Amino acid sequence: MAKVLMKGNEAIGEGAVRAGCRYFFGYPITPQSELPHYLAKRMPEVGGLYLQSESETAAANMVFGAAGAGARVMTSSSGPGISLMQEGISYIAGAELPCVIVNMIRGGPGLGNIAPAQSDYFQAVKGGGHGDYRVICLAPASVQEIIDLMQDAFDLADKYRNPVMLLADGVLGQMMEPVELGEEKFVQPPEKPWAATGRKKGGPKRLINSLYIVPEECEQHNLKLAKKYAVISREEQRWEEYHLDDARLVIVAFGTSARVCKAVVDRARDEGMAVGLLRPITVWPYPTGVIKRIREKVDRFLVVEMNMGQMIEDVRLAVEGARPVHFYGRAGGMMPVARDIFNEVKKLYNGGAEQ
Repeated sequence: MAKVLMKGNEAIGEGAVRAGCRYFFGYPITPQSELPHYLAKRMPEVGGLYLQSESETAAANMVFGAAGAGARVMTSSSGPGISLMQEGISYIAGAELPCVIVNMIRGGPGLGNIAPAQSDYFQAVKGGGHGDYRVICLAPASVQEIIDLMQDAFDLADKYRNPVMLLADGVLGQMMEPVELGEEKFVQPPEKPWAATGRKKGGPKRLINSLYIVPEECEQHNLKLAKKYAVISREEQRWEEYHLDDARLVIVAFGTSARVCKAVVDRARDEGMAVGLLRPITVWPYPTGVIKRIREKVDRFLVVEMNMGQMIEDVRLAVEGARPVHFYGRAGGMMPVARDIFNEVKKLYNGGAEQ
């Protein structure tokens, strides 16, 4: 199968089109602007609609409308733009509507900069808006995986009637890699009998709603959502294991950080250190199962992130105090480099610092 050289942002757009997405609403912001630029040309070619909204707030509400009508729809942004979408995302989750949201993370907080980061992790996996809700969150580590996960993102969104976020960083958005696209096929989205497309004669009303004025009714709605999230958490954990079978020290990293850490693991192995890598592919639901499975076999964990330490909280929750959990990170758009991570691994491998 022939390979095509694609930039990460463009791969997201192509993956969405091939997954049956026909509506995109968004607003340009670095480092994801190539994505809406790509879809501005690509959507009309497949009979879809690209619309540049007047703001990210408007984009989220346009997504709400299209999703409520049963369409496969997406939006994308970065940092401050995703922050502006949070009210809309909460409404979408509360109304149980499927959609895909792309966050190509840049340095923050505030306006920050346009360099790559992983500092929106809390916002993505804890529910950045108001209320008790969850967003399924996929974290690719290559341009090929971006293509592959876009199909999964739309399928998961429809399966659970829930927003799905693709969480990546500016490196993945801007880098170019060869990808296998395969034959382009028309994807027919699943039938959605709940969609607000007009009431059929004699049929039930189709209402899209997240407003429950009566507290008892709102509580029941929250309990219903919680049951759905429990199923997602049990059924949809995804991860990659790299030399975990005999690892004494396990590095936990996602996205671009994980790519750097693979090189660290290889060097450590060359020098006789039993080091492995666990790469979460779903950062929500978090792959706690694999950590619980291996935690008694290892001496310690090292979490590597492009932030001040956010995913480390989920690792610690999964480890439950059974082993020390350490952290190494760079922030504000700075990337961890293999040399520095390797030095941290050497320091920790034979005892290291306390937790």
